[in-house]
Amino acid sequence: MRLFSCLLIALGAMLLGGPAAAQSGGNGRDDRAGDFDYYVLALSWQPSWCAGPDGDPTAAACRPGAGHGFTLHGLWPQYVRGWPSFCSTGARPPSRADTAAMTDIMSSSGLAFYQWRKHGTCSGLSGRDYLALSRLAYQAVQRPALLRELDAPVRVDPDVIEEAFLEANPALTPSATVVTCRDGRIAEVRVCLTRQLEPRPCTGRAARACSRSATLPPLR
Repeated sequence: MRLFSCLLIALGAMLLGGPAAAQSGGNGRDDRAGDFDYYVLALSWQPSWCAGPDGDPTAAACRPGAGHGFTLHGLWPQYVRGWPSFCSTGARPPSRADTAAMTDIMSSSGLAFYQWRKHGTCSGLSGRDYLALSRLAYQAVQRPALLRELDAPVRVDPDVIEEAFLEANPALTPSATVVTCRDGRIAEVRVCLTRQLEPRPCTGRAARACSRSATLPPLR
């Protein structure tokens, strides 16, 4: 059985959310809810975010002992060239309870709601179904346990991180897996997926990866 096929039963009609009202975008096509080519699953290395300029040391996810590794940044509808964002939609947004329930895999409920506003509105799904699909995608990709055993910062080639993900997820391919860096640190691993959450090649800017070694901070 392929990596993600066991999850498809749970998806059902969730993946078939239809288009809603259109909003003009800057990608050469209208940004219409439900009109996109594939998903990008973005997994953030939480210690890098906490150590970076956008991190908040007082956030619960950044406190010593929090122990967060790769957390869910978002599940992003993507075009082959570019991506939609902030789409007009009549779909019901997530409730506070829906976003609060995501904090076990995301850094905050605020991030969960923002991901819905920017990306989930373009999925053609309701807020609750979008967050549920995001969780399924996150759970489908195994995060390498070895990376959680670091006890000090290490300088690594991005290919090492990619290879660790490929080993942990035999159905993934190098063309579907991208490691990104920011401020000299390993920032994210991005996995390109079909609407059925099967691996597929990344395209355009989604395929841009780190070109040199970077620091991987240990868990807090």
